[in-house]
Amino acid sequence: MVSGCAAQNSVSSVLGTVEKDTVVVAMGPNSEPEAGFDPVYGWGAGEHVHEPLIQSTLTVTGKDLEIGYDLAVAVDASADGMLWTVEIRDDVRFSDGEKLTASDVAFTYNTVKAGSSVNDFTMLDHAEAVGDTTVLFHMSEPFSIWPYTMAVVGILPEHAYEPSTYGQQPIGSGRYLLRQWDRGQQVVLEANPDYYGEQPRMKRVTILFMEEDAAFLAAKAGQVDLAYTAASYADQKVSGYQLMAVETVDNRGFNLPAEYPGVFPEEDGVPVGSAVTGDLAVRRAINIGVDRQEMIENVLNGYGTPAYSVCDRMPWYNPASEVPYDPDAAARLLDDAGWTAGADGIREKDGVRASFHLLYPAGDSVRQALSADFSNQLAKLGIEAVLEGVGWDTAYDRALSEPLAWGWGAHTPMELYNIYHSRPEGESAVYSPYFNSRVDRYMDAALAADSLEEAYSLWKAAQWDGETGVTQQGDIPWVWLVNIDHLYWVRDGLRVAEQKVHPHGHGWSIVNNVDRWNWD
Repeated sequence: MVSGCAAQNSVSSVLGTVEKDTVVVAMGPNSEPEAGFDPVYGWGAGEHVHEPLIQSTLTVTGKDLEIGYDLAVAVDASADGMLWTVEIRDDVRFSDGEKLTASDVAFTYNTVKAGSSVNDFTMLDHAEAVGDTTVLFHMSEPFSIWPYTMAVVGILPEHAYEPSTYGQQPIGSGRYLLRQWDRGQQVVLEANPDYYGEQPRMKRVTILFMEEDAAFLAAKAGQVDLAYTAASYADQKVSGYQLMAVETVDNRGFNLPAEYPGVFPEEDGVPVGSAVTGDLAVRRAINIGVDRQEMIENVLNGYGTPAYSVCDRMPWYNPASEVPYDPDAAARLLDDAGWTAGADGIREKDGVRASFHLLYPAGDSVRQALSADFSNQLAKLGIEAVLEGVGWDTAYDRALSEPLAWGWGAHTPMELYNIYHSRPEGESAVYSPYFNSRVDRYMDAALAADSLEEAYSLWKAAQWDGETGVTQQGDIPWVWLVNIDHLYWVRDGLRVAEQKVHPHGHGWSIVNNVDRWNWD
């Protein structure tokens, strides 16, 4: 990662006053929390996970996704995984002066379980406070990765929580206070003077919500200190700014329906399965026949890394997922499986043409460009992929029989579970036709493991255990293409603290540690 380091003061006010403890950050308009700053409705723990800043959490994740403590001082799980005991600090107060106790923690988790519209808390039966500093989490099923959940749920004040207003006027115990929110424009955070941890170096953080082009122009005009940007702007120069690239697990890939039509029943009349990608040889050929680095250079202007799984570089990643680019071997796989080129160069087998629609979300220019590149590469293998932009109202159904460009990447191995595990009824996985009972068993065992370390090994086995899994040697029901670097224009003199690998979503993750930023 590169950050600007030439000595220059922040000019964070409209009058140009030198302020070395303030920063102005431009984010995309989709980063503005629609329901406000309420953890019940996704703040910090929605699709794009980040630290809630305004609220404290029980645990935190470090640079390498290791678990650390925030409010917690001790965490223990019972032998059967059905009870988690968490001891918390006794020196924390909410911003209204009231003491934070175990009752607030239990209230938060019970409220989130009952009312969350964006997170699954079915693994939790209920939370219970025992005295002021002990919280018991009674689980409905073992869940070894509970510490990762505790890292994103901000703690609410039981005495002052009103669902209709809290999101706009949050009371928390985190590093920052919400001082101003002008919907559609900006959020202003100020350092919490009563914060129990190290005081933030940045005392005032202003977040502006801007479209990509507006954020770029704001950087060119010197109106922001840090602005998100896209690879399409990476060849530009902005006087007084450096381009910073942050590595991510914000990946893009395609599901490859891994069963033939008829294996799973149609769902409400929606076709399930593919006569082309249902063939294992086709899926394996696609995975090794795509030049990921070429995609990164041509579509992302060099700002990305090859993706081989949904969890590259995470503690639970299995490096057996990585494959070389080998178009000759891909062609041999197709030849040996009986897929022969027709008169127009497109392969056929038993009267089935190697052709399918390649879907991407309409309006997503990056996924469209990646899809076009992918289609061109598949054509060289003799596979026809017809591009089609679709809305999310139909995309989920269409993906049950056709490849769709997806974006994933999270700081929890539940991403693997959600993509590859079959539904409880023993049917196909949710997003694309796939079923492997051994993969299911590994993931179930991972959730029931006695420790995170044991769980990591089981998550890795689910990917590949030497005989089966979801990698190239196994079933390869998805093909992963690239992890997209998150790019930012950073004013010279602003030192952005070292970033952990960003998850999916080019938004609040950049300010996870804004309290540790400083100016030269």
